[in-house]
Amino acid sequence: MADRVTVIGWDGSPLTDAARSALGAATLVAGAAHHLALPEVPPRAERIRLGSVALAARRIAQHRGTAVVLADGDPGFFGVVRTLRAPEYGLEVEVVPAVSSVAAAFARAGMPWDDARIVVAHSRDLRRAVNVCRAHTKVAVLTSPGAGPAELALLLDGVHRTFVICEELGTDREQVTVLTSDKAADHVWRDPNVVIVVGGSPGGAAAQGTGWLAGHDVGHPTGPRGWGLPAHAYGGVLGEGESVQLRTAQLARLGPQVGDLVWDIGAGAGAAAVEAARFGAAVIAVDAAPESCERTAALARRHGVQLQVVHGRAPQILEDLPEPDVVRVGGGGAEVVTACAARRPERIVTHAATRDEAESLGRALADGGYDVECALLQSVDLDTSAWVERERSVVFLLSGYRVPHP
Repeated sequence: MADRVTVIGWDGSPLTDAARSALGAATLVAGAAHHLALPEVPPRAERIRLGSVALAARRIAQHRGTAVVLADGDPGFFGVVRTLRAPEYGLEVEVVPAVSSVAAAFARAGMPWDDARIVVAHSRDLRRAVNVCRAHTKVAVLTSPGAGPAELALLLDGVHRTFVICEELGTDREQVTVLTSDKAADHVWRDPNVVIVVGGSPGGAAAQGTGWLAGHDVGHPTGPRGWGLPAHAYGGVLGEGESVQLRTAQLARLGPQVGDLVWDIGAGAGAAAVEAARFGAAVIAVDAAPESCERTAALARRHGVQLQVVHGRAPQILEDLPEPDVVRVGGGGAEVVTACAARRPERIVTHAATRDEAESLGRALADGGYDVECALLQSVDLDTSAWVERERSVVFLLSGYRVPHP
């Protein structure tokens, strides 16, 4: 095992005395090509080109001597320190930090970043990073080959954002470019780069300047507390499938979260779409009625959330939408449920007014490869001034859970 492992962050500025001292004593140095070319690297030290951090960690664990790992930016922020400190390697790590690439990017842009979401994008899960950019007004994306500004822009199709693209920060080839997201795919970008994605309608702490929790839009003085809110929170009477009790049960089964894309098909007045967005998920609300689309967009602005409203009739309009993680079907019947099941979201929820309709929807879910759960929900709204029944609702709630492929 290495006698000592020092991880040195490098942001392009001259190395500190502590970094120089550790590097001068190193018998093994791991880093990218531009790190290994630094004049401070001892000529007799073993050099490891840093590709897989796990492979490097195993080699360092076997080394008898003093090891140094060089990394761009702050190595403790989405960096190599996490892997090197994994129990299986048994390494004791000292860290010499540097300015993170995210902090440097926001400094170049002249923007505060305590209210920004920060995501790492890889080609295997780029869509989740894109969903965060859909749902939030300020996001820093740490890109990777195959998951860069062009790919990010292509998947954001239909959502207007501004990109601040910071290439090769801290080097003599550093460049900062500001352009709209629809133009980003027309260029070739150099790695490494950080993309700051801004846009949408600001709300919450970012708009009020009262934020206290980094990376979260909290503290809005007029924001409602809780979820499953009553009709008056959404401006009046809601549709038949948007009652508080049904909506609460649907959202509980969907479980929307940051990084998800929610389809709300037959969004109606937009209450479910807005509440899903309040959980931090990206939402596409679809409805065939123009007035419903307008009301949903207005509710989103009122509640300070980002969502995309699509006017059209399902299932035809669904063909060009990006892949969903969870889907709420507020109307359209078995045909729409079948179309949604074909896109293989993790969960689908819908409802029915009659048993025959519930059986039809349940068959569509089962035929689409979903385990089906059905519950009969009965709720009674009471007038508490006289403790008499004001309104009664009975509805079948159907939930489909995707069956994993064997």
